[in-house]
Amino acid sequence: ATRTLAGRLFSHNKHALSRAAARHPMIRPTSAAARIVAGSLYRQSATAGFSTSTKVERARPVAAAQYGQPTWMTHPHLMKEGEITPGLSAQEFELRRTLLMQNLPKGSIVISTSHRTRFMTNNIFYPFHQHTDFYYLCGFNEPDSALVLEKNDSPKGYKMTMFVAPKNANIEMWEGARTGIEAAKEVFGADEAIDANLFRYRIIDMASRHENVYFDYPSPSMFMPMDIAKKLHNKPDSLVTRMKKVFGWDSAKPTSTTFTFDSKPFLFKDSDVMATTKALSPLIQEMRVVKSEAEIKIMRQAGEISGKAFIETMKFTNPQRLEHQVYARFDYECRMRGSQMMAYVPVVAGGSNALTMHYVNNDQPLHDGDLLLMDAGGELNGYASDITRTWPVNGKFTDAQKDLYGVVLHANKECIKLCTEEHGLTLNQIHDVSMRLTKEGLARLGIKPLPHDVDRRLYPHHVGHYLGMDVHDTGDISRSRPLKEGMVITIEPGLYIPRDAAYPEKYQGIGIRIEDNVVIGKTVPYVLSVTAPKEIVDIEYCCASAKSD
Repeated sequence: ATRTLAGRLFSHNKHALSRAAARHPMIRPTSAAARIVAGSLYRQSATAGFSTSTKVERARPVAAAQYGQPTWMTHPHLMKEGEITPGLSAQEFELRRTLLMQNLPKGSIVISTSHRTRFMTNNIFYPFHQHTDFYYLCGFNEPDSALVLEKNDSPKGYKMTMFVAPKNANIEMWEGARTGIEAAKEVFGADEAIDANLFRYRIIDMASRHENVYFDYPSPSMFMPMDIAKKLHNKPDSLVTRMKKVFGWDSAKPTSTTFTFDSKPFLFKDSDVMATTKALSPLIQEMRVVKSEAEIKIMRQAGEISGKAFIETMKFTNPQRLEHQVYARFDYECRMRGSQMMAYVPVVAGGSNALTMHYVNNDQPLHDGDLLLMDAGGELNGYASDITRTWPVNGKFTDAQKDLYGVVLHANKECIKLCTEEHGLTLNQIHDVSMRLTKEGLARLGIKPLPHDVDRRLYPHHVGHYLGMDVHDTGDISRSRPLKEGMVITIEPGLYIPRDAAYPEKYQGIGIRIEDNVVIGKTVPYVLSVTAPKEIVDIEYCCASAKSD
């Protein structure tokens, strides 16, 4: 039943969002700002990108200090009226929640929590990155928060409660603005908003009123008291004991309770808080694996930004550079074009460093005559790009490099052609094709791999993975599932020739990977990373146009 979520969520019906907004107005006009937002929702169409069909003159921006993240009122240069996050409307977030709750049985409650602020050392925090399932449901981008959805018989079908940090002038003077309790209702559409400090106390009563509780066991980075997180980390207790510690439950009279995590039921007799607890993330992943038109538009922009950054980085590359300088240039080019951060730690591997799949030291000098393999991508508005290109440090491929590059490029292009719903293939089946093409290419070059060496050393990774809000998106979705229209995947064949006498010396130490981001189409695939050059002639032309720097 959960698999119907993805299909129902984004069937590309141009009127789905408008109908949802009409049935379930998300934002109640309890303030002037909220009335403006609510009015804008009914003027929006649900065409590609969910852009507004009626041009509305923007008012002067509201002071950014009023909210803990960009809003259309404070950042009109980034967001359109009625958007919760850049590129995604309030209607889309409401539709996600509505379809999730419609597929749950009566008496259900959903509990989703944010990440906490994470620290690299005393008082020095890492850039905040929200838990993606939580962000998918509400778009709220502050730490120490929680979202609770309770299924009911209201016209909307559920009650939405948000636990958020309240406004505090003294704290905000040091740490920046908080959205606060009132704005959680007015901007994000919560029916009720509560001080996050009360979460562990209020959630007990809320959960006890429902038979089915959908919740993911939190990691230490999730929103919960830190002392409890440390105890959970250091002492593996029973599942019920852990749940009690997280929520402060104290069972007075044992009853039989079935808990279901990862689709594996366990029967206990020491909890009277809930009847059934089930994992939430698999349900959300079923929705996330198929992207909406608005999501694809953002990912197309992310791919274009990263593709242009690759062009500039190729121009920047020469034998006098260091790997970390190339990393810095790519990062700079992405950010200057709008990316908020790198989607992951890039691989910038000169020469034989490319034989290490996840080489991230990026601290060696580049050498004339070597190839440079770079696996990198910027993140834009919560969505990742993940692109790999390989090019010559001095701007010219050698004959041996061209030979191996041609094998990988052929596999890349042929596999992309298979990325349609019409073909009915899975990622695993496309991987098998890429493996066959690689072996055929090596045979044409007269290379005879050792037994089992192709899938163990020469091409040891999978051809691709799902891509979206996370780089390795929807990790619980099997790669043996047939690809459907709207899914986004990577296609990344590679070839890595070890320094082994079994292989021709001219090929030894060469590592090549070519990775593209591809939207599964009905009959034709759509490549999001097309801006990044990958044909030999284009790469050499790009490198030859380098400016003195």
